[in-house]
Amino acid sequence: MSKKPIIVFEGIEGSGKSHHVSKVAKYLESKKIDYVKIREPGGSLNSEKIRKLILNKKSSFDKNTDLLLYLAARSENIKLIKKFHKKKIILIDRFVDSTIAYQHYGMGIDRKIINLINKFLLKNIKVDFTFLNVVNKKNLFQRLKKRKSLNRYDKFNINFYNKVQKGFLNLAKFNKKSYKIINSNLDLKKNEELILNQLKKLIK
Repeated sequence: MSKKPIIVFEGIEGSGKSHHVSKVAKYLESKKIDYVKIREPGGSLNSEKIRKLILNKKSSFDKNTDLLLYLAARSENIKLIKKFHKKKIILIDRFVDSTIAYQHYGMGIDRKIINLINKFLLKNIKVDFTFLNVVNKKNLFQRLKKRKSLNRYDKFNINFYNKVQKGFLNLAKFNKKSYKIINSNLDLKKNEELILNQLKKLIK
């Protein structure tokens, strides 16, 4: 594995992935290790503009439009990822597997279409390791209640989130060597330690 890996944090809403991305970033800063942090949708300037459109509470896109907007945001990020690929550690809050989990498993869009466009966009870019954060129904809704503002993807019903999380777990099952499942229902500090220990192995 590259000493400057692409590390992705996946999971449904309220699973703690964004918290862990920030913790890893702070650790890398403390060790003066070069990294770049990206979120999807978002990251680059144009991708952030698309993010606002996708997540706006007043938006009501068709599922196919949603997919294409997410992939358009990714297209804008690819330049950024290519620029730092193998030069810096790249941390990504959601990436390719989120599109498969949400748009295929959650919304029923043909996976072949998603794979085809992702392959076209990514070319030789590959994720080195993924932390999948899982959460139960109780903690999911408790954490969403604490948010100051909710976006469009924070307002789906539990059946949708269940389908998406099962989709993520299915992806993890077929990528055991490059996936680590983090049970975010357990102690936060222990999970932080678990992730940092795995990170050290990836970049040593």
